[in-house]
Amino acid sequence: MAPYYVYVTLSGEDKIAVYAMDRRSGRLDLLDAAAVPGRPAPLALHPNRRFLYVGRRDDREVSTFEVDGASGRLSHVGAVPLESDPCYLATDRRGRYLLSAYYADGKVGAHRIGDDGALDAEPVEWRATGPGAHSIQADPSNQFVFVPHIATLSNVSSVGLAQAASGRTLEGGGADGPNAIFQFRFEQDTGRLTPGSPAQVSPGRKSGPRHFCFHPTLDVLYFSDEQGNSVTAYSLDRDGGTLEPVQTVSTLPEDAAVFNTCAQIQISPTGRMLYAPNRGHDTIACFAVDAAGRIERVANVPTEPIPRAFSLDPSGSFLLAAGLESGKLAEYRADEAAGSLHPVETYAVGSEPMWVLIADLQ
Repeated sequence: MAPYYVYVTLSGEDKIAVYAMDRRSGRLDLLDAAAVPGRPAPLALHPNRRFLYVGRRDDREVSTFEVDGASGRLSHVGAVPLESDPCYLATDRRGRYLLSAYYADGKVGAHRIGDDGALDAEPVEWRATGPGAHSIQADPSNQFVFVPHIATLSNVSSVGLAQAASGRTLEGGGADGPNAIFQFRFEQDTGRLTPGSPAQVSPGRKSGPRHFCFHPTLDVLYFSDEQGNSVTAYSLDRDGGTLEPVQTVSTLPEDAAVFNTCAQIQISPTGRMLYAPNRGHDTIACFAVDAAGRIERVANVPTEPIPRAFSLDPSGSFLLAAGLESGKLAEYRADEAAGSLHPVETYAVGSEPMWVLIADLQ
């Protein structure tokens, strides 16, 4: 049985580490490392699984890599310059456009993808939204795009968290973001974005929506709230492409007394478990999801310091969480029956792991 392949961007070493992952045991074996200058961070895999995109934040570029389906190894195809540094990348559902979000400049973009996987140099869309634009995805119908913006722009690196824990001001922070999710109609033939009606939805308190995922079968989206230390569920109106908040649940135990922020979020393929890491509390919050899409936090599993990036494998059997501060990758076996995660192994991966992507290339 062919393995899964794991791609980890190491911003501190300017490379993408490539691992083979045994589907049964979860064992990781290092295969290769692709050089990527300019502090690589976000990754996106094309729907055809032949191309991988990486944002180079210091160089303000996006690079395209061709993926060898037999070995998982990467070959550089090309790069396009950007006006700002991308913090999130995703293709549209048909793989014709690469969507991108820009935290510092408060913008979103869309580049056309050629048949060879390369991006057009000029974006077809380059739209100002607001400070703290943190992610972007098209809905399953490919008609709507959502862009969450956090509430407070603060550096929540390991340095920033250490400052906050000691009572000092966060490095590089203080400004306010819109604290809203921007709603767009997506023209899938042209890549253009048109503001929805309404153009924004807000969680109502300064929770700071950051990343999100779609329930696999229900019209429900889940957002990790960076400042709110919570997950908020939103119902999706498939006709209008608009969201409405319906439930918010903390990612922390009631007695937690540490400075913390949330980062990424992911739901299992079955739709029965949801996971969101806590940076500062250094745990992975595990939520049970019922048949209606409502969530209940059922466990907080300790993990590596500052778990910024994590990923479930395509079957939902294993979870990998990267410690930004420790440079290690913690592996867990997902137990949906128990509603928790069981430690499997810890791997030293390198300096500043910023993104983890697990792919089935077969």
